[in-house]
Amino acid sequence: MTTNTITLAITGASGMPYALRLLQCLLEAKKKVYLVVSQAAQVVLAMETELKLPGKIDDFEKFLKDRYQVKDDQLQLFGQNQWSAPIASGTNAADAMVVCPCTSGCASAIAQGSSNNLLERAADVAIKENKKLILVTRETPLSVIHLENLLKLARIGVTILPASPGFYHNPTSIDDLVDFVVARILDHLGIGQSLMPKWGG
Repeated sequence: MTTNTITLAITGASGMPYALRLLQCLLEAKKKVYLVVSQAAQVVLAMETELKLPGKIDDFEKFLKDRYQVKDDQLQLFGQNQWSAPIASGTNAADAMVVCPCTSGCASAIAQGSSNNLLERAADVAIKENKKLILVTRETPLSVIHLENLLKLARIGVTILPASPGFYHNPTSIDDLVDFVVARILDHLGIGQSLMPKWGG
């Protein structure tokens, strides 16, 4: 199935360069992106990047559209309590969803079907509608609780894709390490990428 619309959810885990690079690649690939950013993610974005992000949703969305030079209908940003968003219902589910980076708390909520906010509800929708769901987990070490939650999700078809860059491509910068992980996400979404050569290619 062709992946044309993607829900990208950003939680408060460390790893914002992964999220921003993935967003850039999805938009460059002309995909429609529904973006959900948690309040904790906004705090971590300010810590891990030099971006001066507006606090209001509408201003934040305009900032991102200007930054990535995209059309109005290609990127939509939703607040955590914006229940009228398309991604809150199975009748308008995105083709795929990526949580990047994904906190262990978010993975736990998804595993329990909590749906306490839009991010969790969108993941619940992806699961019940049999859509591709990728969790880019970023936690170490992992407790038994974390592992049990991830195993539960993996058993129902959720892709657990830890932000664990490889080194066999001889990276020379942080960007190279970020691109390794983003390339793997794009591969699992079925979206062509030139960030990383195929093994043996």
